[in-house]
This record gives sequence, structure tokens and C-alpha cells, in this order.
Amino acid sequence: MPSYLFHNGRFLDPRRDTLLEGMEVLVEENRIKEVSDRAIQSSGAVRIDIGKRTLMPGLIDAHVHIFLSEVNLTALESVPLTLLAARGIASMRSMLMRGFTTLRDVGGADHGIKTATQSGIVESPRIFIAGRAISQTGGHADFRHKTQSAFECSCSSGVSYTARLADGVPEVIRAVRDELRKGADHVKIMVSGGVASQSDPLESVQYRTDEIEAACQEAARWGTYVAAHAYTAAAIKHAVGAGVRTIEHGNLIDAEAATLMAGRGAFLVPTLVAYESLRRRGRDYGLTDYSLAKNETVLNAGLRSLELARAAGVPIGFGSDLLGQLQNDQCREFLIRREAMSPQEIIRSATIVNARILRRERQLGELVAGAFADLLVIDGNPYEDVSLFADGGPALSTIMKDGCFYRNRLS
Repeated sequence: MPSYLFHNGRFLDPRRDTLLEGMEVLVEENRIKEVSDRAIQSSGAVRIDIGKRTLMPGLIDAHVHIFLSEVNLTALESVPLTLLAARGIASMRSMLMRGFTTLRDVGGADHGIKTATQSGIVESPRIFIAGRAISQTGGHADFRHKTQSAFECSCSSGVSYTARLADGVPEVIRAVRDELRKGADHVKIMVSGGVASQSDPLESVQYRTDEIEAACQEAARWGTYVAAHAYTAAAIKHAVGAGVRTIEHGNLIDAEAATLMAGRGAFLVPTLVAYESLRRRGRDYGLTDYSLAKNETVLNAGLRSLELARAAGVPIGFGSDLLGQLQNDQCREFLIRREAMSPQEIIRSATIVNARILRRERQLGELVAGAFADLLVIDGNPYEDVSLFADGGPALSTIMKDGCFYRNRLS
């Protein structure tokens, strides 16, 4: 595997507020070997002149659903698993071409798709998985029709393959252990109502305290953590108080809930683009009036949630949560957040904060010696204009993941 020496460009360190000049970066195998403000000596490396462009770490999206390939999730009932996987592979490659070199799937992706990415069978970002999301009966991941008493066999129904029901402490413990057995990197539970689900009010608080505590304890015993879908302040406080580490969405947070999160070291992963995209295009793909009404509630509170979290000192990650046909809006999350965050803060959320969420500090999300060689070369200065990430990544001259080029217009 060849070595590469990047030089003659600007360097984006997410821990700094300004770009650095005169930096050189040496890649050997799949790692960053050296980063220096002086000339790096390497006789065998291929020299790549960045040409005054910006060299930066690859992006991380901490809230995706690779297998949720329909906006109207009940449509997945008739989608076979082979088609689910094929759509997921195409989706992941598109995300890589937008500059996302790492993904955290929070419900649906399994060890098979993860193995395919790790082995190089498919071109995709690296992926961390939750397996099937865990929901109480009648909760956010219970997509049965009112006439159904059970899910169909998960081998023939896409929607049941991506989620599971568990009620009471013994069932929750069993579900968590089972997902971890099957290769989950983290655990996903549902603790409030949601936009896409058809049976639960948005403001519902789901799972009892002892059930959430059981999930968190089992995850901790395995050396990992629980991520929770939660919108309302009540659901957030309920989850974080019971040990949840990351709150997904959190649009209806209040100051008290934000203070609790900061005190417990919990992360917020907003997904504001999902609601903007659902408002614009959701009806075109079968989203119901019931879901569209709930969507308006969370959409209107989104930017305020960022402000409350920032004020309390809650670390804010970067997620998109776009379903199926809407996934090409992924980079609009950068544009929406401009209303409440600086470009530096937004880029940190998609790099070093998400690396902390993944517990991969100094391995992902920044270019330091020993980190994975996941990097981008971008035309322009993203600290001045985050719209450079928009429109599917045309400003990206170079995309490298794990030391391999997936795009290189510089040589």
C-alpha cells in the first residue's frame, strides 16, 4: 500500500478556530504517520500538492439508518432483505462521496453489512451499528397496524428486521444482550413518541425507569452505552437520569433537561435536517398527515434546542436521520445549523465530538499521528463557508478513507 505526503495547503484542526498554514501530513498504510509544520522527509511517499486547498479530517454522521430505505416505514413490510441490503449499500456509498467517512447507525444495520464494509466488499464509510432498535409495545418502533397482533417473520419483512419489541426488565435485558451478541457496537432504545410512528403521541414517555436502567447496566457490562430516541424534556430527563449516554433528536428539550445532560456528561445528537426535509418532500413519499403534524412541532423547536444545549454546555454531535429517498439532503444539516452555531462548532460536531460519542478520540475526526487516514481535501475554507459541503460534495477534490482514495482530483 503506497504512502502519501500531502503538502502546500491549509490544514483544518477541529480543535482550533483558524486554519493552519505550512502543515504537511504523511499517510502510511491506513494511518496518519506524521503531522508537522516542517517539511517531512519520506523518500518513498507519493507527494500530493494540495494547491492551497484545505486538508481536513473525514466527516462523521452519528445518526443514520442505512436500512430504513422508505420515508413511509410501513412500506418496508414488503421489502425483502436482499433489496434492503442493496439499497443500504448504495446509500452508504453516496454518503462516502459527500465526505462522510464514518457512520453511526442507530437502528437497523446488522453485522452482515458491517462485515461487508470492513472487508472492502463494498465502497462505504466505516460503520458502527446498534442492530435492531428496541421499543416497548406501542412505542416509537412498534410499526404494526392496529389489526396486527404480531410482527411478521423478520426474515421477510424489512420493518420488523430493523426493530424489536421488549417489555419489562427481563425482556429488555434479553433484547440488549441479544443485540450485543449479534455484534452491536451500542444499544438503541426508544423513550418517547416520534414523527414516523403512527400509534404513539409525540409527548409520550416510554419505558419505565427500571427498564431503562436495565438496558444501560447491560450495555455498560459489555463496555458500551445506550443511545435513546427522545424528543420531550420529560423523556430526556427520564432517560438521562437512568443512565442513557446519548440523546437522539432532543428538539423539545428545556433548560432543566439540558443542565441534567451536562452534569451527567450526556451528548445531544440533533437531526434538524430530517424535519426540514420531511416538510418539503415527506408527503411525496407517503408520509401521513398524522406524522406531518408531529413533524411541525419538532421542526419549529429545532434551533432552540441547539441554543439551550450550548448554553448548558452539552456536547452537541452531528446527525441527519434521513429516511430513504430523503438521504440526499444529508449535507443540508450544515446549512440549517448556521442559524445557531458557528462554522467551527458545526464542523467540530461532525468530527471530534462525534469521535467522542463513538469513543474513538484521536483515531477518528482529526488528523493526528496514529489516527485512521480518513481525510478530505476541499476547495475553499469551510470555516468561512459551510455550504462547501452542500450539493453532494462537488467541492471535495479528495476523499480518502482508511488510507485508500475514493476520489482524487489532484493527481
